[in-house]
Amino acid sequence: MKKGIISVLLSVVVLFAYAQNDKQKNLYDFKVTDIDGKEFDMAQLKGKKVMIVNVASKCGLTPQYEQLQELYEEYKDTGFVIIGFPANNFKDQEPGSNKEIKEFCTLNYGVTFPMMEKVSVAGDDQAPIYKWLTKEQEVTWNFQKFLIDENGNLVNIVMPKESPKSEVILNWLTKN
Repeated sequence: MKKGIISVLLSVVVLFAYAQNDKQKNLYDFKVTDIDGKEFDMAQLKGKKVMIVNVASKCGLTPQYEQLQELYEEYKDTGFVIIGFPANNFKDQEPGSNKEIKEFCTLNYGVTFPMMEKVSVAGDDQAPIYKWLTKEQEVTWNFQKFLIDENGNLVNIVMPKESPKSEVILNWLTKN
């Protein structure tokens, strides 16, 4: 009898743990590491619109850094932030170290928006934040843009080739 009860209780605990892990999270549940190795708590972004972009230094879309920086400069005072996540998942187009990536972005594009450490955005070693971001759609290439509202919820995904200053993004930024 005791073994049966213990077995049932263990099953309930396992199911509860599974349900908790599968529970829909929002952006504020994540802590990541910035490009300088410091913890970055996404909860500090509460109340802001956030664009998360997986970036790469040796991609045909790399010049989007310029538009991302312009967009950031134009809207950062309105409660908007861009978070860059360097990733080497697509044809080894981000081979550098965090230090090399930071130097490249700063010298070539004057990037001042927050950059995180290099992560994997796809595959078996996918970063937890990207597991959350890609529940509906996987990352297809470098410079895919994930739009997150002021409540930390993913509201849209903008494909890599679409400009950071596209009508879709500008409309999202300017609507209340």
